Amino acid sequence: METDKTEMGLEMERKNKRNPEVEEEEEERQAKYYSVEETFDEHEVPPTWRNQLTLRAFVVSFVLSILFSFIVMKLNLTTGIIPSLNVSAGLLGFFFLKMWTALVSKIGFVNPQPFTRQENTVIQTCVVASSGIAFSGGFGSYLFGMSDIIAKQSAEDKIDHKNPTLSWMIGFLFVVSFLGLFSVVPLRKIMIIDFKLTYPSGTATAHLINSFHTPAGAKLAKKQVKTLGKFFSFSFMWGFFQWFYTAGDHCGFSNFPTFGLKAYKNKFYFDFSATYVGVGMICPYIVNVSVLLGGILSWGIMWPLIENKRGDWYPAELETSDIHGLQGYRVFIAIAMILGDGLYNFFKVLTRTLVALLFQLRGRGTRNSLSVSDHPSPKSSKLSYDDQRRTRLFLKDQIPAWFAISGYVAIAAVSTATLPHIFHQLKWYYILVIYIFAPTLAFCNAYGCGLTDWSLASTYGKLAIFTIGAWAGASHGGVIAGLAACGVMMNIVSTASDLTQDFKTGYLTLSSPRSMFVSQVIGTAMGCIISPCVFWLFYKAFDDLGQPGSEYPSPNAVIYRNMAILGVQGFSALPKECLLLCYIFFGTAILINLIKDTLAKRWARFIPLPMAMAIPFYLGPYFAIDMCVGSFILFVWERISKTKADAFGPAVASGLICGEGIWTLPSSILALAGVKPPICMKFLSGGTNNRVDTFLRS
Repeated sequence: METDKTEMGLEMERKNKRNPEVEEEEEERQAKYYSVEETFDEHEVPPTWRNQLTLRAFVVSFVLSILFSFIVMKLNLTTGIIPSLNVSAGLLGFFFLKMWTALVSKIGFVNPQPFTRQENTVIQTCVVASSGIAFSGGFGSYLFGMSDIIAKQSAEDKIDHKNPTLSWMIGFLFVVSFLGLFSVVPLRKIMIIDFKLTYPSGTATAHLINSFHTPAGAKLAKKQVKTLGKFFSFSFMWGFFQWFYTAGDHCGFSNFPTFGLKAYKNKFYFDFSATYVGVGMICPYIVNVSVLLGGILSWGIMWPLIENKRGDWYPAELETSDIHGLQGYRVFIAIAMILGDGLYNFFKVLTRTLVALLFQLRGRGTRNSLSVSDHPSPKSSKLSYDDQRRTRLFLKDQIPAWFAISGYVAIAAVSTATLPHIFHQLKWYYILVIYIFAPTLAFCNAYGCGLTDWSLASTYGKLAIFTIGAWAGASHGGVIAGLAACGVMMNIVSTASDLTQDFKTGYLTLSSPRSMFVSQVIGTAMGCIISPCVFWLFYKAFDDLGQPGSEYPSPNAVIYRNMAILGVQGFSALPKECLLLCYIFFGTAILINLIKDTLAKRWARFIPLPMAMAIPFYLGPYFAIDMCVGSFILFVWERISKTKADAFGPAVASGLICGEGIWTLPSSILALAGVKPPICMKFLSGGTNNRVDTFLRS
């Protein structure tokens, strides 16, 4: 970004041109004056990278990983909208370790090791890596889409399925989740130091952790944790209270007909979900408005109009949930918008990546300083005080390139040999082709994420669905092959961008790249066990998991499976006139993105996001109302006190999300134990209520 120069800046520039020594001294003085690292001069960096990896850090990480896996799993299986939980992970990691060290000191045991920002970074990295597997593992998308529960809801595809079991899910994740980590390790210096990619989320997390470990930041962090705790307790108790009224289908506060029974039938109601009120407070306003707009367009206008075509466009006797009826339009039009938006952004980010990379390489080529080596360049002497210190420590602990390359080759070989035994439809040569191209795609995703903060892991996964599914063909299990290939690709490119983002966080907190890599590996290993176990608990506890209209409908699983069917069977799976509507909405998604990128930023921020608009097409707009309530609360709060809203808004949102999210653990255990809620709170029309009363009197 370019900034305007003030008159004082121009005057100083003219003076410095006449005296280069003054220029260097002034730059050094200014750099040190605004230095972050000067604040931490009195805090020693742990002498070795092993000192940053403590047992207590991984114990806390394990506990938080379970908590966050439940949250991500619930979001996966309800709407698929998952906000960034990095702030919550950093904040709770700080709180638990502070509490740990205070408790150990009070008991009088050996004087505990000081709690450093490097240790805080390790916890945040480990927790996010672990809970990230709950998303990239596909429990709400491609993996659950293989099951017979989802197959029965899909077009012309009832036989080709693979039901989840703990053994193969854990085995699958272990052989595909680590490749992305090894694919980008040799490029860490290029990404972080040479290209100076911003990685906005990683940078923001680093600034947050740095602030926690200053006296003022620690004081604010305690207040934030206290606020988070209050709303965590409220959200948990609210979930517990609601449970008592859910003894039957469509019972409880989550089915409250807020705007009347007619609106309720079309999914317009406030379902009193603290989770999605919290999600609405974290997500940008435009995301929440886009989701609501998509719900109004689909359930308020399109589906009632298409339902009037019953008997013309599709057989009148079909149920609403039949994929050849109204459900087919809901699913495939949503797929068309998702693909239009995903492909547009894929090519946009890829183009920006290649153009930026070309300029970077040209600029570096003249000075011949672009290198994968772990040694600082001569230019480092002209860096700011902060950059000099960070670069020196970032390059101190080398991760040899041979280690990363040999690790990738070894895991790829094991994976290529193992995966065909888990999915017999996925041939070894399909996997080999994926692994040949995967490092390039992982680099593109990691580089693009550094430029735009967008990880396009799901888009790369969808490309794998279509390419491998079409290659395998319908007669050779192309649906399962495509979904499995999606999982392989998503895990590689997702973990690659996550790791490079963590390298950026580590660079800004003086954490060793080795400690970042090891904590990411340990977090990924935790996630490969925790996430399948959490999903298995949901799978066994809730009999209607994945069913339309249930508490956990898993909409993305249906969408991903139908993408695979579309890739294998072509357009024959679509209902009448559905293909035309898909073309229209595919083009509309691209057009909206073009308009958004063409307009000036002050106007572009009002243009909705097609991907967010597509989500309620299948699911309904009820959760969008919750999210807009969260946005409204934050908007009013910012008008009253923007400082307090900025400081405590994420803590309130995290508390609301975490409390109701963790309530799913005891509710699942109660369901497994056969304990039923005592009351059913249901809402009926006046006429229906009179008929019920008459029946009961008779």
